[in-house]
Amino acid sequence: MSAQTRAAVRAILFGLLSWFIPFVTGFALFPLKKSNASLFSTLMYLVVLVTAGALLNFYFRKRAVSVRKSALVGAVWLAINLVCDYPMFAYGPMKMTPLGYYSEIGLVYLTYPVFAILAARMAKA
Repeated sequence: MSAQTRAAVRAILFGLLSWFIPFVTGFALFPLKKSNASLFSTLMYLVVLVTAGALLNFYFRKRAVSVRKSALVGAVWLAINLVCDYPMFAYGPMKMTPLGYYSEIGLVYLTYPVFAILAARMAKA
């Protein structure tokens, strides 16, 4: 397996984790949404942010960090999160309109590419 293929597989596997960790945490915290929706939203955003930081750290461990690579990894993770969420929120038990989904959940996934790019820029400084 070539280095590029291994990097792609690694990005996809970490991308799946970037969806799975907040998803499982969201299920655990979901009862809080009814009693305090603002707190639930804040906690979920923090979960995504911490997940992004931890997974980017593991992904780039012992590897050269560049803004281009970070942007690509962040974009891949964004796409994976949107694709994994689609069945749950388009057809599943939490059915939402596209506008509702993107305003409540989908935009938070922009954290992955934004955090990746800014962290890479800081690493280069």
